[in-house]
Amino acid sequence: MAIIKEERIGGQRLIFGDCLEVMPLLGEFDAVVTDPPYGIGEDGGAQRTRGKKGYSKHKKKYWDKKRPPKECFDTIISCSNEQIIWGGNYFCDWLPPSMGWLYWQKRMGGDFSDGELAWTSRQKALKEFTKCPKGMDKAHPCEKPLVLIEWCLSLIPNAETILDPFMGSGTTLVACEKLGRMGTGIELDPDYFDIACKRVDEATRQHDLFVEPPAPQPTQRNFEI
Repeated sequence: MAIIKEERIGGQRLIFGDCLEVMPLLGEFDAVVTDPPYGIGEDGGAQRTRGKKGYSKHKKKYWDKKRPPKECFDTIISCSNEQIIWGGNYFCDWLPPSMGWLYWQKRMGGDFSDGELAWTSRQKALKEFTKCPKGMDKAHPCEKPLVLIEWCLSLIPNAETILDPFMGSGTTLVACEKLGRMGTGIELDPDYFDIACKRVDEATRQHDLFVEPPAPQPTQRNFEI
């Protein structure tokens, strides 16, 4: 069965399973906002030690050994009207040309990268985001700041249903819950799935008083094959 487990929390749907198997079951979305594995070995935070002793790394889980297959990106594009895919420079050979790239200027200093790129389906001017939260407590080694994902969603204001097939610790769905969008996230790692559920649950208790919470998604009955 492709969907191993799922939770409905607030207006969000969280699915434990393999996105390649699950995405074809979900129908269409207004947009996909996601941050796939880049295939550069960041799953244990290995690139973040910078040779420092005593640095606390995340548990090595081997999910960043290689890029997702081209089939994954084909499905993402076919199931959604708009797409924002972080790490787009790692997938240029599998994505169509686009003028609407996003640039996150991280301002981290040292020998870290100056920024990160997102490929988008937007045929609009390149946009830059320059805010970098300090002292961010990451539940996932590649977790994006919540304000960055909220900014991404602001660029697609008409997208009410959002899919993140690489949910990780659930930042996209937390942003959806805060901004009144209906999000669906898929995650294959059970630890990160549980973390995402907890974070989204916390977000349901901290709604902006000026944003209407998303309506609960209709329950879909899943059949074993």
